[in-house]
Amino acid sequence: MSSPLSDHEKRKQISVRGIAGLGDVVEIKKSFNRHLHFTLVKDRNVATPRDYYFALAHTVRDHLVGRWIRTQQYYYEKDPKRIHYLSLEFYMGRTLQNTMINLGLQNACDEAIYQLGLDIEELEEIEEDAGLGNGGLGRLAACFLDSMASLGLAAYGYGIRYEFGIFNQKISNGWQVEEADDWLRYGNPWEKARPEYMLPVHFYGRVEKTAEGVKWVDTQVVLAMPYDTPVPGFKNNTVNTMRLWSAKAPIDFNLQEFNVGDYIEAVLDRNLAENISRVLYPNDNFFEGKELRLKQEYFVVAATLQDIIRRFKSSKFGCRDPVRTSFETFPEKVAIQLNDTHPALAIPELMRILVDLEKLDWDKAWEVTRQTCAYTNHTVLPEALERWPIDLFEKLLPRHLQIIYEINHLHLQRIAAMFPGDNDRLRRMSLIEEGDPKRINMAHLCVVGSHAVNGVARIHSEIVKNTVFKDFYEVEPEKFQNKTNGITPRRWLLLCNPGLADLIAESGVMARLGKTLFEENKQKFAAYLEKEYEVKINHESIFDIHVKRIHEYKRQLLNVLHIITFYNRIKKDPSKHFVPRTVIIGGKAAPGYHMAKMIIKLITAVGQVVNNDPVVGDRLKVIYLENYRVSLAEKVIPAADLSEQISTAGTEASGTGNMKFMLNGALTIGTMDGANVEMAEEAGEENLFIFGMRVEDVDAMDQTGYNAREYYERLPELRQVIDQIQTGYFSPKEHELFKDVVNMLMNHDRFKVFADYEAYITCQDRVNELYKVGYV
Repeated sequence: MSSPLSDHEKRKQISVRGIAGLGDVVEIKKSFNRHLHFTLVKDRNVATPRDYYFALAHTVRDHLVGRWIRTQQYYYEKDPKRIHYLSLEFYMGRTLQNTMINLGLQNACDEAIYQLGLDIEELEEIEEDAGLGNGGLGRLAACFLDSMASLGLAAYGYGIRYEFGIFNQKISNGWQVEEADDWLRYGNPWEKARPEYMLPVHFYGRVEKTAEGVKWVDTQVVLAMPYDTPVPGFKNNTVNTMRLWSAKAPIDFNLQEFNVGDYIEAVLDRNLAENISRVLYPNDNFFEGKELRLKQEYFVVAATLQDIIRRFKSSKFGCRDPVRTSFETFPEKVAIQLNDTHPALAIPELMRILVDLEKLDWDKAWEVTRQTCAYTNHTVLPEALERWPIDLFEKLLPRHLQIIYEINHLHLQRIAAMFPGDNDRLRRMSLIEEGDPKRINMAHLCVVGSHAVNGVARIHSEIVKNTVFKDFYEVEPEKFQNKTNGITPRRWLLLCNPGLADLIAESGVMARLGKTLFEENKQKFAAYLEKEYEVKINHESIFDIHVKRIHEYKRQLLNVLHIITFYNRIKKDPSKHFVPRTVIIGGKAAPGYHMAKMIIKLITAVGQVVNNDPVVGDRLKVIYLENYRVSLAEKVIPAADLSEQISTAGTEASGTGNMKFMLNGALTIGTMDGANVEMAEEAGEENLFIFGMRVEDVDAMDQTGYNAREYYERLPELRQVIDQIQTGYFSPKEHELFKDVVNMLMNHDRFKVFADYEAYITCQDRVNELYKVGYV
């Protein structure tokens, strides 16, 4: 038998990416050594692996710069319509390998680094993830940037350059512990600071009516410093820009308020301004109404709109004047896409600029604003929808509150004319929710202030029309659309699974070769797990993988119930043949989300018992994957046999992890929720393991009432599992540790875990049967 190929040899063999030219290799080596010497001020005697990573990153970046400048020049000359994707999150992950692939440089870099006596994979591992997002919403933004560049669209990503991204998760004694993500500690070779484009952002103050119009005065100013990151398209010479804003205190910040003796205090107080871009809020599908968060949302919007308008006015092409003065053509040249409600303030901010500063009349400004903005809804969970208290708004953004009141007044006038006497409808459709305190419904603001509203999977878009925004849909049905989420195959196949990408590219893919490749991926990931977790993995077991944010609606608990059921079956009949399984669960819980943290503790506690039970042996292993993030997803997804997509029907807006697993050859076990529905249609429902309630079943159960105890009494295996959790079988030192989890499941489970338990277990049995036959 021939010896296995080294990773370097495998990568060199890849035909799809072509052979590296000798000249390219020589040039890359020369550039690498030059950067090591001149940029990093090191020689080979003292350079560290991190120095080598930076030298390679700068070498690759050099290949972007000319294309980047030329792309921006081209946009300036041709003046196309520009897309501005506003998002509080961009979950980019690592940049080096993606850039090499998109520029067609990977083979040349691989060979050059090999000739220099270094290991390119080792250098790639040194790069910090740019973890400026929580989950699907932020990763979607990253995938869209890649795809828009690959399509040659004039697109810009706008967000915040968080000093600390999503926290690093450590598992200590089975509990999640958060550590700050100091991702910029060693610097970021991919960004370019642009202090010459620094812009002022105003907060607080008061509103004055003057002869020249309304003025927002006595404000506190924070500066927005732009940092640009290149976004290369796939082998098309297009390089777009992601512009992230960092908060800086102005030079005179607070100084005028202090006498000379408090100079030190005044300088230290600059942190108050600069905290705006300090840290990403770590909540996924949950609204936290903190003042700092509202500041972040306005900060990105205010800086971005100034930037957009500056670029619109100064564009060379298509107008006789050197500077555009009319906003008539603004919606023809500018598209603003709001990624969820987080950048919703773009609507009143654009109105403020047009009415107060550019002196357009209200109706014209409103027409321009609505034609420019579009809104993507990402969730139907009520706790995720943003509702800002009026008093906080009035203090922080007094002029914007006035504008929102005026938008609401005109909006309700229109609705009242359409539905005379229907006061309940006016209450439901108002942008202002009555109560103590009164709140601004940001989703309603987005719907009213946009020309298009989309959900992110077909089933989700129907729910949006039929429930969440039903009243609005009845008034303007043409405004509502569906745009099913997608993923970029550049990262999720070419980068993380190059062998499979090559097999697909070759004509006549042979299943045997695919199976061999799949086994290699599993062996590689198993070696990683054994090294990191000191657990012996059965390479021939089903790799059953459930990786995503920890949330009750995503139902990691349903997975745990199956694990314990399987464990109990092995214990009951140890001599019986069982299809071996390695269950891998990973994901972060929001730091303040008690139940999510308890779910992590339960999974790790079950793993402790299962993994150390000699009766079970290697037939079942449970691993909690610590610190799940983009770069870890790139390792685990190509090794998956089974992808868990088991949310309660009607709760997962789309999901994109489901697509990554399917693209990489995993089979899906899931409910008819989110994009699973469309995936089942495309692949054929018989090619997925679909189980459980549909949306209409969940709705019907909501009407009749969900009684968890009924399932507990009727299903002996379920009863045994719950009793074990309840009585401390998995927490022998603290018998009541999981009482909150059991109490939630039995008495107030919004996501109806028990209702789908029986169907899920039956479906998992089908997985085992198919695996036995050798199809998986």
